[in-house]
Amino acid sequence: MVSPLGILINIYYYCVIRLAGRFMRNITKRHETIIKLIKANGSATIPELIETMKVSGVTIRKDLKFLEDKNLLFCTRGGASLTNPYANDRPIIEKALIHPDKKQKIAKAAMALIKENDSIMIGSGTTVFELAKILQAERPLTIITPAIKVAFELSGKKNIEVLQLGGLVRPNSSSVAGVHAEHILENISCSVLFIGVDGIDVDFGLSISNLAEAGLNQKMIKAAQTVAVLADSTKFGKRGIGRICEFNEIQYIITDENVPSTLIKQIEKKGVKVVVAS
Repeated sequence: MVSPLGILINIYYYCVIRLAGRFMRNITKRHETIIKLIKANGSATIPELIETMKVSGVTIRKDLKFLEDKNLLFCTRGGASLTNPYANDRPIIEKALIHPDKKQKIAKAAMALIKENDSIMIGSGTTVFELAKILQAERPLTIITPAIKVAFELSGKKNIEVLQLGGLVRPNSSSVAGVHAEHILENISCSVLFIGVDGIDVDFGLSISNLAEAGLNQKMIKAAQTVAVLADSTKFGKRGIGRICEFNEIQYIITDENVPSTLIKQIEKKGVKVVVAS
């Protein structure tokens, strides 16, 4: 026969187990909801998750850390993303293998910005190189570039004159960087600059994974009347070590259809025209 005390102990443990089970189910459900929200938008901020989940900021931060430890997402400053927010400095040969079809579409869309310009500038990167590959000129056109591959691609084309910037050549990008190239840019002006980036972050701006090239890109932006960033969707939500500029220093971002519409709206609120290449 069970004593009254034993009955109370059994009831206590039963309630504890029930509450623990309910608590664990709530955690699992909350984690699933967080992952679904981030998958739908590419990323999510802590205030957005607090509003949706109706829990404290401390709870959300613990959830995000738990999910990051399980390799389900990456924690970012003030939120989380499904992709690694930090860009690596990879060789140009390796970068060329990433979404080549999307880069070709982006390059074709960029052609619409080249009008009756007497000079344009093309930076380094695999996406802007696709632009150099398809570029043709019916009238004399001067191309300024730090990228050796771009200069070599354009040097034999009719009506195109190439000004190759000088400096130390970086093996990873096959492009020059440093004070020599920056000095030349101080006396140059161009109509349109097409640049590639490693990271496009709503809070951090546009960035690249090499500090020397970040400085050169800043000089190129100052020399251009219009700046167009050519970047596929993998560059969004990421940050490189060197910030190039804020959004107010560029006019266009040309990308592919995989960028979330919510992110495009955030960027366009900053005064940048986002062109989606179809």
